[in-house]
Amino acid sequence: MVNGKKLNQIIIKILKKNGLNTNHATICSKALINAELVGAHSHGLSRLKMYCDRIQKKVINPKPKIKIKKISQSISQIDANNSIGFVAADIGIKQAIKNAKKTGIGLVGIKNSGHYGLSGYYAEQAVKKNLIAFCFTNAPPAIAPHGSKKSLFGTNPICFGAPTSSKVPFILDTSISVINRGKIRVAERIGKKIPAGVALDKLGKPTTDPKKALQGVQLPIAGFRGSGLAWMVDILSGVFTGSNHSGKVKDPFEDFTGPQNIGHLFIVIKPNLFVGNNYNKRIKENIKIIKKSPKLKGVKEIFYPGENKYNRYKNNLKKGIVIPKNILEDLKKFNANK
Repeated sequence: MVNGKKLNQIIIKILKKNGLNTNHATICSKALINAELVGAHSHGLSRLKMYCDRIQKKVINPKPKIKIKKISQSISQIDANNSIGFVAADIGIKQAIKNAKKTGIGLVGIKNSGHYGLSGYYAEQAVKKNLIAFCFTNAPPAIAPHGSKKSLFGTNPICFGAPTSSKVPFILDTSISVINRGKIRVAERIGKKIPAGVALDKLGKPTTDPKKALQGVQLPIAGFRGSGLAWMVDILSGVFTGSNHSGKVKDPFEDFTGPQNIGHLFIVIKPNLFVGNNYNKRIKENIKIIKKSPKLKGVKEIFYPGENKYNRYKNNLKKGIVIPKNILEDLKKFNANK
């Protein structure tokens, strides 16, 4: 069990040894620790070694010269210069928030970035400023277009956040696959099977073996509809922003032949644009009606997206973060290296 403050110091030290400045290392550390606190371990410390490996192999730029191009008062484009994704996304969501506060809506497209962790982490930054947010990012190929046996779409998460007039934000953060790819990687690393019905091997047969799943195809949610949503995110994050798309995003764990050039798209909106000061009243009413709807047998409470995650965050913040032995060994090794 490790407390967040001590872990933050360790991660910052490791990332600074890998060439990041203190500010950028702090941005990364906060995002990684947040993933652990909300229980998304597949997007937390289990990925730290991968980021360091990519820096050392010169496919992540630890000292990027990030450029922000103003297209209009509402719209900005960011060239992340192959920075670590956390830094590019942090700059991007802050720019989208700034634009939205000026004009009511902020649109930011980011190119030449990398894996940025949890989309919900960025949506929540906007929600804390009393703004609505949509976050899109593409990913390495994992899902085949409907009717194809070749992976060309990533798990391509879709994220939406909205203020609820309470301290618990509405955060829907979901990948297009039945389970996210990070969970399959964690299962492979600890020698655990994955659930049935989430992946096919490279021959197109159902598998519960995580290694075979990573070599094969992940299944999308809702069949052809999920495939369509993955395609939509590939267009928004890849085609639209000037980033890699249609299967060209490199696998961060296995492909070190060049930068990923992942794209992100942030849309941030003032919630009072159409209903003025009535938004708070209306969102409260909406949540109250839905949470009080008739429950199925055995269901004690209806939760809105983000409530369970908030509760996990609070509990883990109080108890501390449990770090698996293999990841703890990685941290010790990184921390010892000069």
